Amino acid sequence: MVITFNELRRIKDKLPSGSMQRIADELGLNVDVVRNYFGGRHFGQGGDPVGVHYEKGPDGGVVTLDDVTILQKAMDILAENTPPSC
Repeated sequence: MVITFNELRRIKDKLPSGSMQRIADELGLNVDVVRNYFGGRHFGQGGDPVGVHYEKGPDGGVVTLDDVTILQKAMDILAENTPPSC
């Protein structure tokens, strides 16, 4: 999947507090891996990014995600926290 860096950060910024840890726990990952997926720089101690490729350009550049599991978990959390439309 290809997404702009800024859109990936907007999704991350909409997540409620504690979501990075929740995603990590549910997927059995180090929380720094999840943070790095969304553009963080928490390397070492098991936080090295895997399957996330950045290319500079407009709108923060382009991010190619080899695996969208973390993104899907984030979208599920957002859906849980979005009130239904009237």
